[in-house]
Amino acid sequence: MRAYLDGSEAIALGALHAGCDFFAGYPITPASGILHLMMKHLPETGGVAIQGEDELASIGFCIGAAMAGAKAMTATSGPGMSLYSENIGLATMAEVPLVIVDVQRMGPATGGATTTAEGDVQLARWITSGGYPLVVYAATNHADAYRLTVEAFNTAERLRTPVILLSSKDLALTDDTVDLKEFVAPPVASRARGEGPPYSFSAPEDVPGFLAFGGERPTRLTGSMHDERGIITSDPEAADRKLRHLVAKIESRAGELAIVREDLQEGAEALVVAYGTPARAARAAVRAARAEGRRLSLLVLHTLYPVPEEAIRRALRGVRRVVVPELNPGQYAREIWPLAGEIDRVSVTLVDGSLIEAREILEAALP
Repeated sequence: MRAYLDGSEAIALGALHAGCDFFAGYPITPASGILHLMMKHLPETGGVAIQGEDELASIGFCIGAAMAGAKAMTATSGPGMSLYSENIGLATMAEVPLVIVDVQRMGPATGGATTTAEGDVQLARWITSGGYPLVVYAATNHADAYRLTVEAFNTAERLRTPVILLSSKDLALTDDTVDLKEFVAPPVASRARGEGPPYSFSAPEDVPGFLAFGGERPTRLTGSMHDERGIITSDPEAADRKLRHLVAKIESRAGELAIVREDLQEGAEALVVAYGTPARAARAAVRAARAEGRRLSLLVLHTLYPVPEEAIRRALRGVRRVVVPELNPGQYAREIWPLAGEIDRVSVTLVDGSLIEAREILEAALP
């Protein structure tokens, strides 16, 4: 069965499949389509969709709903992410399961509201004060957008953490004919309920059981340093334990969080590492190279953070050159270069709102 839809519809369908029952957002190009779709369809399934008065209110609504037990999602673009930053820090500190979709556009500031770009990569990772880790996924096409939305909800539920899904103007607003057989999602996960205290764990990598607001047992939410009961503390030992836990529960699972697609060719001359929209051009470049009898490998990253280092190192073995195409000044290449050692490194970038062509990637990989 085939359907004609855009990336916003793919994300909305993924959210509904994952059991999302609360959405709040503020209209912002090019993410408004997700807001409109969720406001149309979520009430049909018994959920709640709200247009907030601004971005600050919207993510705040989501945090409150999530802590009351809802599966919550919001969607915005780069300027909205800047406004979300404080509340993403709150969600990190309070271990709130939450999905945040960033439909990227040209920046900085207002930039190009209707111009595609993928320049929020480092922002997504480092958006909170303190620099504590976040899980960040990136979609390359409509089927990915659907599947990764479900993955984002699953990760948020399992790890009690905000999760960011990166899309782009080009993906969100482009209609495409898709084979619905490709819209395959993992089994839907739910958060583990606890008896309290609400932030208790044994080993640093453990995830505290969830204690919802409004239940028989009281719980607390604060962005300040707190102990396992949610009570504010300035005790250095308690602070060290809490903050190392926020790192460990994500970084210790880097392997299981890594979602990549490998198309590696034995004896390849070069490797293309791609994510987001340029991955489509990278696939075309690989097909063209092989049609000419050249050996070119491809690694598509759907998980950007934690950096899937093991997969990247494996793909780099034996190649003489690595190429990273990006719709920004070369943000994710910063993560690849330290892993590349003495391998020749080429960054292919565009920041003018146009798309990277397969020809450009091919010329960079196999000059």
